[in-house]
Amino acid sequence: MTPVRDNGRMPTLSSPLSIGPHTVQPPVVLAPMAGITNAPFRTLCREFAEGERGFGGRPPKDAASGGKGLFVSEMITTRALVERNEKTMQLIHFDASETPRSIQLYGVDPVTVGKAVRMIVDENLADHIDLNFGCPVPKVTRKGGGSALPYKRNLLRAILKEAVSNAGDLPVTMKMRKGIDDDHLTYLDAGRIAVEEGVTAIALHGRTTAQHYGGTADWDAIARLKEHVPEIPVLGNGDIWSAEDALRMVRETGCDGVVVGRGCLGRPWLFGDLVAAFEERPENLARPSLREVADVMLRHARLLGEWIGDESRGVIDFRKHVAWYLKGFSVGSEMRKRLAITSSLDELSAQMSELDLDQPWPVGADGPRGRTSGNNRVVLPDGWLKDPYDCAGVGEDAELDTSGG
Repeated sequence: MTPVRDNGRMPTLSSPLSIGPHTVQPPVVLAPMAGITNAPFRTLCREFAEGERGFGGRPPKDAASGGKGLFVSEMITTRALVERNEKTMQLIHFDASETPRSIQLYGVDPVTVGKAVRMIVDENLADHIDLNFGCPVPKVTRKGGGSALPYKRNLLRAILKEAVSNAGDLPVTMKMRKGIDDDHLTYLDAGRIAVEEGVTAIALHGRTTAQHYGGTADWDAIARLKEHVPEIPVLGNGDIWSAEDALRMVRETGCDGVVVGRGCLGRPWLFGDLVAAFEERPENLARPSLREVADVMLRHARLLGEWIGDESRGVIDFRKHVAWYLKGFSVGSEMRKRLAITSSLDELSAQMSELDLDQPWPVGADGPRGRTSGNNRVVLPDGWLKDPYDCAGVGEDAELDTSGG
């Protein structure tokens, strides 16, 4: 693959990413993930990125540096936001130390999207808005939302126009996939529409809706999009499991930055690795022992309890993270089950104290994690593929009334 050049100039590893008035350096973004990228998880990722926490010899934070990376909220549905759904209002909470505050919105009705964006601006709820056109799950695509929506070019344009026109000085970006399947690719058309409507940057997951999270991400598509829309930054997403993967994506595609999702599940310190790699400090890559991982697990569970306002509920919410944190370590199935049913911090700590905590970082633990299913049947509204421009078939029920998934 030949790296893409923008007017003869190719992004370098030290090139900052500009999202409107915000400079993101190194150009690393945490992908929104339902039930994962809430305030506690963003706190952990940000602490590792900024050097406030570290393993081994990683240097302490330089107080003058700060703000390394961009950490995006869970998906917020525009209808739920406008209606001030209780769960949604909790999900849009940002810690006082988070800057810039980044919200991802999901919506299929241009008017509702515009109202949600205006509410964010008027009430100073965020500093950056990202629009979700990449979600492949059936409950979203069957209503014409997520990664199904860019197929309807006029609807996509109308949503982007409303978002940008109501955003004021706030930058609006979008995240999308290649298309519905290999016969219905939309990313180049969508990229051009985004440029024409004033979108600040585009993130492309190099998979189709049909692929879900299976197979291999198509980094060539990221390179083609970068070449197709040289006017704005293009970020690459898909199969970034390590810091070296991120560097390789930038070198091979010419993209302006990377968006990391499943690779950081159970590894919030990956953002420390990414910062070290982009700053050419490979000696500072983290290889934590199980003891160090256990410390992060307890802190994660504690932060969840504080955020929710109930320790037990926080530990219960943490259960889904256990397998990701323990990936590759020698921990028996029975102990894994016990850890996954704990309901208090004391219980979680006691269970982990029974582990062989001196285990080193496992070989191969930097590889794929999270969902890998692929070749799924895409669920779409009836007649969705008949006309790529006609917006008929998108009703009010397509606007989900809950956020985070």
